[in-house]
Amino acid sequence: MFNLPSCFHSLKNITFVIIMFRDKLINWSILILLSLTWGTSFILMKKGLRSFDSLQIASLRIFISYLFLLPVAIVNIRKMNRGNFLSLLIIGLIGNALPAFLYPFAQRRIDSSVAGMLNALTPLFTLLTGIILYGRKARWNQVAGILLGLAGAGGLLYRGSFSFDPAGLLIVLATFFYGISSNQVTLIKNINGVVITSLAFFIVGPIAGISLLISDFGPALETENWLLNLGFISILSIFGSGIAVGLLNILIIRTSPVHAVSVTYLVPLVSTLWGYADGENITVFMIISVICILTGVYLTIKRRSPGIIRNKL
Repeated sequence: MFNLPSCFHSLKNITFVIIMFRDKLINWSILILLSLTWGTSFILMKKGLRSFDSLQIASLRIFISYLFLLPVAIVNIRKMNRGNFLSLLIIGLIGNALPAFLYPFAQRRIDSSVAGMLNALTPLFTLLTGIILYGRKARWNQVAGILLGLAGAGGLLYRGSFSFDPAGLLIVLATFFYGISSNQVTLIKNINGVVITSLAFFIVGPIAGISLLISDFGPALETENWLLNLGFISILSIFGSGIAVGLLNILIIRTSPVHAVSVTYLVPLVSTLWGYADGENITVFMIISVICILTGVYLTIKRRSPGIIRNKL
């Protein structure tokens, strides 16, 4: 006998399953797109260094991102006030400007694949700075994750002896700055992540513009394919610092910060594959080291995240 209520109930269950599948597909699509974007940023910096010096790349990246986000900042400029200006300054300077200088300086000496692997330390330092500077609490698995991640980072810096390549420490310092910035974001209330990013660049962007004005671009313009390399830097700025942050915030709203920061697992893989495709050497010891880092990341963000972790490459 035909049972109408039962049919409606079955249809409701089917609709629910379809919606769940659709949401998961969208979430995974965003996650993969983020990993491809940030994982590619290191090879883009490497390409840019073929024509421009480290200071020029950093200044270009900040200033282009500033111009790209300027319309958002202008619309929301009234949300900047005395109560959040210091936090926005910290996010703009420590979370964006200083890392933008540190990464290209480091990549003059280390491969883009290693830079991508070391970037996986960001969640670890987010937890560590959260505990020390922001009074957050940690569980034993998070402490174990920090120690394991730092051991893996040391392995990536190892160069066949007991000496370390100091250039890699610049990446480690950048991830430490990211950790401070990520915790600082949580102190700003009633402003979404995209607006926070635009206002932070609104503060530091003009400084980068002044740096570009006094920079000597003569040698860069004499190199082969300088215009193409400038295009790589522009892609890095717009997609890596503008669009990607927006996608990250969409993913955080759709899921949770813990789910969103799982992109950290995929970024080193993408950067390593790009480095290998560009002729960089990948050793077994490097692979073991990055496994240690990723395991440390997993232990650190398992169950709970100390805040919204943001990779501003």
